[in-house]
Amino acid sequence: MEWGDLAKQVISLGAPMLGTALGGPLGGVAGEILAKAVGSVTITPTAVQTVLPSVDPAKLAEAEAQWAEMIRAEAETQRTAISETQQTIRAEIASSDPVQRWWRPTYAFELTLECAALWIVLVHEFWTGDIATINALVGATTLLVAYWGFRFGVLGVYVSGRTREKVSAAVGQDAPGALEKIVKAVVKKK
Repeated sequence: MEWGDLAKQVISLGAPMLGTALGGPLGGVAGEILAKAVGSVTITPTAVQTVLPSVDPAKLAEAEAQWAEMIRAEAETQRTAISETQQTIRAEIASSDPVQRWWRPTYAFELTLECAALWIVLVHEFWTGDIATINALVGATTLLVAYWGFRFGVLGVYVSGRTREKVSAAVGQDAPGALEKIVKAVVKKK
């Protein structure tokens, strides 16, 4: 599909409103830019069919250039934000603060001991035949699943973050995340 065809469809369906629905704020701005290029405040399919063929191609090219510039500006803003975040991460990695260095391993060891303690209690209660405690634990299953689901989720984020820290230390720069890869791809195309 050609960009011109897509622009015609967006304008014909109500450019600013549909653009916002399809592409968020940038899509809404794209719709407004295209509506201005057509020179119409109210966009209807019949108005587009009559006006679009007579629109100056230079105006359409200018509208496309404005939209591309807005996308570049948004990508540059995201690149700067990511760069500053990565700078902060590198400063934290280089820090010799014991709290920053030891809280996550301590969290992992504590969670492991907590799970082991529950299993010891459970095995002991089965061994001694304490049905009341076993029933209480079974009744608390939903709470325990939610609690440990959250705790292990935090541990998973820790493990992922620590892996990125190790990769950063090995290669001398932070391993890019998915968002950073997208921003670099968009910025590279300009």
